[in-house]
Amino acid sequence: MSHKRVTKRKAIIAAGGVAALGAAAILLPQANASQDGGAGNAASVKTLKAGDASGLASQLEKLLGDAFAGSYYDDAGKQLVVNVVNVSGDKNNVVVQAEKAGAKVREVENSTAELEAAAKTLKTKATVPGTSWAVDPRTNKILVTADSTVTGKKWDRVESTVQTLGSGMATIRKSAGTLKPLVSGGDAIFGGGARCSLGFNVTAGDGSPAFLTAGHCGVAAEQWADSENGEPIATVDQATFPGDGDFALVKYDDPNTQAPSDVNTGQQKVAISQAAEATVGTQVFRMGSTTGLKDGQVLGLDATVNYPEGTVTGLIQTDVCAEPGDSGGSLFTQDGQAIGLTSGGSGDCTVGGETFFQPVTTALAAVGATLGDGGAGAGGAGAGAGAVDENGDGIDDNTGEAIQGGGGAGAGGGAVDENGDGIDDNTGEAIQGGGGAGAGDAGAGAGAVDENGDGIDDNTGEAIQGGDQNQNGGKQNGGKQNGRQNQNQNQNDNGQDGSGVTESH
Repeated sequence: MSHKRVTKRKAIIAAGGVAALGAAAILLPQANASQDGGAGNAASVKTLKAGDASGLASQLEKLLGDAFAGSYYDDAGKQLVVNVVNVSGDKNNVVVQAEKAGAKVREVENSTAELEAAAKTLKTKATVPGTSWAVDPRTNKILVTADSTVTGKKWDRVESTVQTLGSGMATIRKSAGTLKPLVSGGDAIFGGGARCSLGFNVTAGDGSPAFLTAGHCGVAAEQWADSENGEPIATVDQATFPGDGDFALVKYDDPNTQAPSDVNTGQQKVAISQAAEATVGTQVFRMGSTTGLKDGQVLGLDATVNYPEGTVTGLIQTDVCAEPGDSGGSLFTQDGQAIGLTSGGSGDCTVGGETFFQPVTTALAAVGATLGDGGAGAGGAGAGAGAVDENGDGIDDNTGEAIQGGGGAGAGGGAVDENGDGIDDNTGEAIQGGGGAGAGDAGAGAGAVDENGDGIDDNTGEAIQGGDQNQNGGKQNGGKQNGRQNQNQNQNDNGQDGSGVTESH
């Protein structure tokens, strides 16, 4: 049986080598910020890693409800800043809870609903090719950008629309470049006369190996090679562009293709642990086949970009530079979270400019794929069978919800046994610890972890229901073997993942 291994990044232009090395140095292991709170008035404000801030922001958005008006990561202070509105009366109690959770809370003028209404007005009255807009939570306004092609009556139209929103609702600025998808012709390294970059290797819904790239690449060519003039190795399965995103799922032609579990920057390999939502203010890194490794910050979320080819919504706005051929490349964090796929921009890596990215979480949910093989994630064995709980607070880092005992309907925690015959319906193998109490139920020791055999769940600190016999099934099948099945389902529902592999070409 042949196994094709996709391991090499096919092109890094020599001119980008020095800059790539500089960004790579930033990626080298560093001491992480303390998780303990700071001093003074911010005694309850925690210093956080960017990945932890993203998870906390998601939880607080649910907690605050309509009082939530966006959030961003203060990279200098290593803090999460949460905007709130209308917090008098009972709502003030919710703010106190947000502060106790470790966020820095500040009151602002514009609510999320008001900002969304303003964005709808822009869509109706100012959809002009060469423009974009996104909410900037640091200013609590919408940032509208117009490229060099927006002149004359087109500029007047955009400017007047911004003015009707009010001075405190939006700002407008000119960009020197031209807003465009970053695909290039000529010396193609893939196919169809276009050159793009591979984003993240994934597992398709049917279990076959595949990768994500930009949707405008997916509509440019049906088959893709991994070297110039090479034989095709993958075929487009789904592609979205323009419209509700810019992403494509491309399946490898060889079902035995094995993909690496990291981003190869040319200087080092960065392991990818999971897909995550972007947070404004977070430092991010982009890898692409034209310019190699570059870094910058997230500037805005849910961006609308009006390319000449059509309008694309739901993107991430950054100040990371990119050039034609970088399209589809991976956007990720220093601690190995997959964030985005390169879409397009208005600048280059000489003068800078804006670059927009397709959120990975949205793309995964839309195509029904999971990062890599969908294996047990950073949450460790058995924690909710596919749930991720880095800080051990019992809250799923992906969903923001309490982890329920793990395992779900599966006997042995993660195994599935609909007919109660003691055989895992997914694997066809006997369920360890099954057949007795909890077989086919929400079950004895389902998903529990007991490394020292004391009958206490290492994750929850509670006695394992069903005794020692079944706890082994919880540890073995729930956490390590069959957590994959539950995690795949969870990730298809939530658009997130706990484990992933990637490679950029």
